[in-house]
Amino acid sequence: MEITAQMVKELRERTGVGPLDCKKALEQFNGDMDKAANYLREKGLAKAVKKAGRAANEGIIQTYQHHNGRLAVVVEVNCETDFVAKTDAFQTFARDLAMHIANLAPQYLTREEVPAEVIAAERETQRKVTLAEGKPEAVADKIVDGRMNKFFEEIVLMEQPFIRDDKLTIEDLRKQVVAEVGENVVIRRFARFELGEVGDEVKEEN
Repeated sequence: MEITAQMVKELRERTGVGPLDCKKALEQFNGDMDKAANYLREKGLAKAVKKAGRAANEGIIQTYQHHNGRLAVVVEVNCETDFVAKTDAFQTFARDLAMHIANLAPQYLTREEVPAEVIAAERETQRKVTLAEGKPEAVADKIVDGRMNKFFEEIVLMEQPFIRDDKLTIEDLRKQVVAEVGENVVIRRFARFELGEVGDEVKEEN
């Protein structure tokens, strides 16, 4: 099957992978867009895992402010080299991330940062709700586990569905960027300020 430039363009838009890799994947799967996309995503995830331990000391501090001046975000995103920090892919990721934080208001960067007492209180609340709904105790814990995952999706940045594409979490998006730029990418910390709010806003990834 002939692989056209339009097919390569479409696959690039779906995966964020370079044109040469897109063309090779389409050739490998005889033009099957879904199979090629899945293959590239899996390949990208594998690369991301290999790069996860590499030092990332360059990057950008990105800001975002709502037009009315009542809400602002500052986020630090790191990579390995100044060269990658200046690429469109990296800069776009940082801008999208700041906009996402402004709109979805995560409270923590990772699940590990959520205080144990917050988790325990939420789990107890969800268990009481589940039992009050008449669910058997034998299955209550599994139901609560599912509801706790939903709870983390709401408050943890890395687990939130990306505001521009809810099929991707922020962690999925980060891994896509790693695959595209070829370096480790780390969301180091963020702060979200809303007029009139008081509190500890800075969240850091250890």
